[in-house]
Amino acid sequence: VQLQASGGGLVQPGGSLRLSCAASGASLDSYAIGWFRQAPGKEREFVAAISWSSTKTYYEDSVKGRFTISNDNAEGTVYLQMNSLNPEDTAVYYCASRYRGWSGKHPLDHRSMDSWGKGTLVTVSS
Repeated sequence: VQLQASGGGLVQPGGSLRLSCAASGASLDSYAIGWFRQAPGKEREFVAAISWSSTKTYYEDSVKGRFTISNDNAEGTVYLQMNSLNPEDTAVYYCASRYRGWSGKHPLDHRSMDSWGKGTLVTVSS
């Protein structure tokens, strides 16, 4: 699976952005797609995940109620709608895929992901 993330940029606190992750190269029916982020000097952390069938989603606690992950099967794209952004959300955001093995009941571990897209930078600043 090849992944390409886009949609990052500069936004003011309280603003919104929508990130996109275009997936190609394989049938995605048995995949989970996750969004991760890495701030300067920090480890990569899980943000949100979705099974390709969209029956399972999971969010990191700090983004619950603010971020929404969804996918468009026809377009082969996973979206991360980010609202009420704050400076702590500033990071490079990555999407990644994992083939099977995700129950939807826990965060995805970045070490267990199979493929990664290039990151897209999100900067939240006034």
